[in-house]
Amino acid sequence: MKILLAEYAMGTGMDGTFLLEGRSMLKTLVSSFARLGHEVTYLTSGPLLTEGNAIISREEDFRAVIEEEAKKSDAGLVIGPDEILAELTALIEDNTLNMGSTPEAVALCADKLKCTEALLMHNIAAPHILENTKGIKCVVKPRFGCASEDTYLTTTAEVPFGSIATEFINGEHLSVSLIAGEKTLPLCANKQLIEFMDVKDPLGLRVEYKGNTVCCSPPYKEELFKAAVEASRILGCRGYTGVDIVYDGTPYVVDVNPRPTTSIYGICKVMDVEIADLLLKNRLGELPRSVRMAAECSFTKEDFR
Repeated sequence: MKILLAEYAMGTGMDGTFLLEGRSMLKTLVSSFARLGHEVTYLTSGPLLTEGNAIISREEDFRAVIEEEAKKSDAGLVIGPDEILAELTALIEDNTLNMGSTPEAVALCADKLKCTEALLMHNIAAPHILENTKGIKCVVKPRFGCASEDTYLTTTAEVPFGSIATEFINGEHLSVSLIAGEKTLPLCANKQLIEFMDVKDPLGLRVEYKGNTVCCSPPYKEELFKAAVEASRILGCRGYTGVDIVYDGTPYVVDVNPRPTTSIYGICKVMDVEIADLLLKNRLGELPRSVRMAAECSFTKEDFR
């Protein structure tokens, strides 16, 4: 099959951490499809991968190139910032087989206010949105955003425009990676390395994602799987999905990412099947009942350099 893969940082010329993480996710996916014998095309502003066919794109023509290449492809997948991912996904959905979530599901997950409201409405445990934060320890984060960007632990009474405040759950930071669809397949639970950094910011301690240990097996793993599968079902997710959870005896769903996340980098090193095969079977065939992981795999952002 002809497969199109587009990742925003690689395809538009971003630099820094966004490029490092984006290149890692893209390389993982390109390599998996290539190993299965598919003809893989990926978008890049310049950096090249060792496998796949590179199509040059820039920020100003990224959308147009996706649309043009999608029409030539049998299936496609796009990864991008939450605030524009629904728009980019629609270009795939309208022109080829979309291996990811629908644009509607992406838009719902990207809006942290509406996403939280939807989860709570369906009795999924999630940190409540706070209207009055004065003197209350809470997490302030952009309503639209990813990778803990501009996220703070604070007791400030001021919530910046465009941000929301949620109650602080003092628990273990975890995530569940899964393939969502008609029959959802949990892949593994992961332990997230989250640091609360004192950067002398008036908003409070900055929350930073530093890395992951994928394929861990806490005694409450099945609780995590159940919460993640139900959350992805309620939100209409499809394809690779990462569900962030804080566990304090109850699994609180704090964020749902309807796209590949950095966890895919570690998972594909220890999983006994190709992620490409799972993505295609999710749309064209039947997913296996389970997958096997050979071991835990830990990594930090520094490993992407």
